[in-house]
Amino acid sequence: MAARRTPEEARAAREAKLDEVREQLTEQVEKLVTGEDWKQALTFAAKFRSRSVNNSWLIFAQHQSAFEAGRVPEPMPTYVAGFRQWEQLGRQVQKGQKGYAILAPVTGKFASKTPADPMSWRKLAPKEAPKPGEVVRSRMIGAKVAYVFDISQTSGPDVPLPPTPQLLQGEAPAGLRDGLVRQVVEAGFQFLPVPHEGTIHGANGLTNFDTKQVAVRTNMDDAAQVKTLVHELAHVKMHGPDQEEARQHRGVGEVEAESVALMVGAAHGMDTSAYTIPYVSGWAMAADGKNPVQVVQATAERVRKAAVEILDRLDTAQISDGTPPGLTREGPEVSTAKQAERKLPARSSARREPAARSARSSSLVRGL
Repeated sequence: MAARRTPEEARAAREAKLDEVREQLTEQVEKLVTGEDWKQALTFAAKFRSRSVNNSWLIFAQHQSAFEAGRVPEPMPTYVAGFRQWEQLGRQVQKGQKGYAILAPVTGKFASKTPADPMSWRKLAPKEAPKPGEVVRSRMIGAKVAYVFDISQTSGPDVPLPPTPQLLQGEAPAGLRDGLVRQVVEAGFQFLPVPHEGTIHGANGLTNFDTKQVAVRTNMDDAAQVKTLVHELAHVKMHGPDQEEARQHRGVGEVEAESVALMVGAAHGMDTSAYTIPYVSGWAMAADGKNPVQVVQATAERVRKAAVEILDRLDTAQISDGTPPGLTREGPEVSTAKQAERKLPARSSARREPAARSARSSSLVRGL
């Protein structure tokens, strides 16, 4: 008869399993971001100009209305461009589709012989040529309404799209939601279920360090809600106002939070890879000046530490320590250790508020 494992041996075996899951994530991210489909999708995306924050909100709100009216098939916009831009890409706006109104800049040309002097610039009339020796620059002098269309409002040749995260389906393991909510509350945050993504800026979840709230939308399956809750709990533990690196490079923070969700899910027999792999890949690519695979690798230790901390505080059936499902190997010494552990006062992971914040946006961590 094999000797029973001590709690320390069981924990080491579980952590080894988590390390294995983490390595698989790195391999899958590398495979995805180096593939031809991914490269083609990025090349296509590069043809679109970035939108201002205000215009992004305008597009999102109007796309939501179009979705509710049944004019578009998905609630979230993807690629957005003007009528002529779509024609240049070989696609046509479908008959009956309404464009999304945005504010487009109106620019004018200004000339100066002494550009260092702000008062020396003069506006050029239409078709007016600058004088010899003058420097010419364009400046925004106003705005006008322009219209753009989501790719779902167009038809034509197939467009290379990167793989999109697929929401989990079904029920989450018993007790996992309650255990995660308890940790959110112990960290000093309020758990706030919301009816749909429109209330949290189109996300599946949102962590707000100003209001001390963690919100998760409830119009998705239980498994998806619980995975999102792990993601947000990781933000709470890892990305407070004092965590400058992760907050300056949002891609790093999202890679870390979703990687924690993968590991905690794996410890409970949940396969989150259909969502996690493309999500992590996309955010790893978004970390400026960093190789996406290196971003994932560099977060390994922080992710592992956060995942283990969350798992240690859960009173759930976790399968990643190697114990076959349906069997118990708890001896008296294990049960006693667990009972003693549960009597210990819960550690608060609430973060100290800084004296001041540079911007309101620094307090929001958008979830998946």
